[in-house]
Amino acid sequence: MNDNDWERLEPLGNTPVDAALLKAVFAGFASPSNKIEELCRKGLLIRVKRGLYVVAPRISRKTINRMLVANHLYGPSYISLETALEIHGMIPEAVYEVRSATPGRAKEYNGGLGRYLYFRVPQEYFKIGIQIAGGEMGRFLIASPEKALCDLLMLSNNLRIQSSRAMREYLRDFLRLDMGIVAGFDPDTVRACIETGRKKTTLAQLLEVVQNG
Repeated sequence: MNDNDWERLEPLGNTPVDAALLKAVFAGFASPSNKIEELCRKGLLIRVKRGLYVVAPRISRKTINRMLVANHLYGPSYISLETALEIHGMIPEAVYEVRSATPGRAKEYNGGLGRYLYFRVPQEYFKIGIQIAGGEMGRFLIASPEKALCDLLMLSNNLRIQSSRAMREYLRDFLRLDMGIVAGFDPDTVRACIETGRKKTTLAQLLEVVQNG
């Protein structure tokens, strides 16, 4: 690697970049496309998918943020379901695949940066309860705790909860959620999810638990 490559790549940080930007960065070369391929072979660039890349940590001096990658890999999307619940400190288990919600088609990506799953939700429902999280290593879109749980309940196959008691048991015993956190949820977010989402009966049972503890 020459110093010129380092100087061109380091400012890109750990934010995923597309081929068009990289071609502009290496516009002085006879074939910017061949230069990009060369950098991938040398391990200076990591190909996330065709046309999308991230600079290797030894160049960017930053850890690759898989949540940030997920937002760029397929969008619009936000981190949700078990992945968001783990980030919010609501479930004890580590989640190794990154799960997101999208108003587009469901998708799955597998590669050197792990497995990424995208679950389809209604367009109006998608807009509810999205937050910005992260810090120095990159900021990304994520579901609020309320929205992440609504997403999980709505998108779980064969889950039919018909009473608030059954919902409380599911949250406490199956998901092992801290019920104190659930009691502090914003009921307006859950109501908005009921109005625009699916599985309204199931979400209504969650709202009852949130309101009554």
